[in-house]
Amino acid sequence: MAVRPPAAFMADNSDITIEVNHLVKNYGPLAAVNDLSFTVRRGEIVGLLGPNGAGKSTTMRILTGYLPATSGSVRICGLPVASHPELTKRHIGYMPENNPLPEDLRVSEYLWFRGRIKEVPRARLRARIDEVLELCDLKRSRHRILDRLSKGTRQRVGIAEAILAEPAVIIMDEPTIGLDPHQILIVRDLIAGLRGRMSVIISSHILPEIEVTCDRVLIINGGRIVAQGSPAELRHEIFGHTTYRLELAGDLAALPALLADLEPTLQLASSEQTAEGFTVATLTTGSSGADLGEKLLHLLPARGYRVRSLSRSHPSLEDVFLAATRRSWDARLPDLKSAHSEARAPLPKF
Repeated sequence: MAVRPPAAFMADNSDITIEVNHLVKNYGPLAAVNDLSFTVRRGEIVGLLGPNGAGKSTTMRILTGYLPATSGSVRICGLPVASHPELTKRHIGYMPENNPLPEDLRVSEYLWFRGRIKEVPRARLRARIDEVLELCDLKRSRHRILDRLSKGTRQRVGIAEAILAEPAVIIMDEPTIGLDPHQILIVRDLIAGLRGRMSVIISSHILPEIEVTCDRVLIINGGRIVAQGSPAELRHEIFGHTTYRLELAGDLAALPALLADLEPTLQLASSEQTAEGFTVATLTTGSSGADLGEKLLHLLPARGYRVRSLSRSHPSLEDVFLAATRRSWDARLPDLKSAHSEARAPLPKF
């Protein structure tokens, strides 16, 4: 018989599906997760980034109820994970990094087995298996034995199992690890198709996939969040400027004043003359507003400039990731040096 949650812990209908408050996980003197707080909204896809040992997998295991926290709280759909892990797991689909699959079952047999464990009603299960097989492009593999599947197909079986019971939350640890570019594209489209239907947390080291797929990114280092926001917001927060490369001919001396009239923070950072008589100008702006490219293309020809090319360059998410983690290490360096000095201090004499 299905276990019903106490009335005090019934899942709520709010827009927040994951709520993490001051989460801490210690392994002896080591803090793998150190005062972590964040929320995930219904239907949002969030990327969890960080160097090896940053606390990503530990955080995911705590969210899924597989690992207890030292302190802090986690709620899934309003339910506290610490006191009711068996209830919160009903709202979670989890795909671990090393996706364990039985070797001797066929794909459809495995999904039927997992569906019954997840208490999907028998009357609904067969149709639901057909749906996830179609969604994960597995219909041609439904009768194949799991041990004979390629790495990419096994990953898609893991995703199919995670979404089988239509949970509110999907947690995926390195879902595209070891896949070729074609398989990565399939998994990326599959995850993007969950947007708006399920809340998804993805941990990955393939940063271009995170940038394309995720609505928001959390960068973790040393068990703490060191930066968070959309990729565009993180670029502005970390680098604080946008760069344009402009190739034009005209009065270069009058250009700075013209740029300032268009946008006060828009400046001529550098210029270089080409052999054809054009100037390659690098413009920077601290504005986080709309793209200024269209305005530049209207304004400059109207003021007598010949524009041959205009492009806008972004720091990549890899640049953002490296800068954010480097910044966090720089901020921690004085504390680390102080702790090191205290550890080396001579013992007092009595």
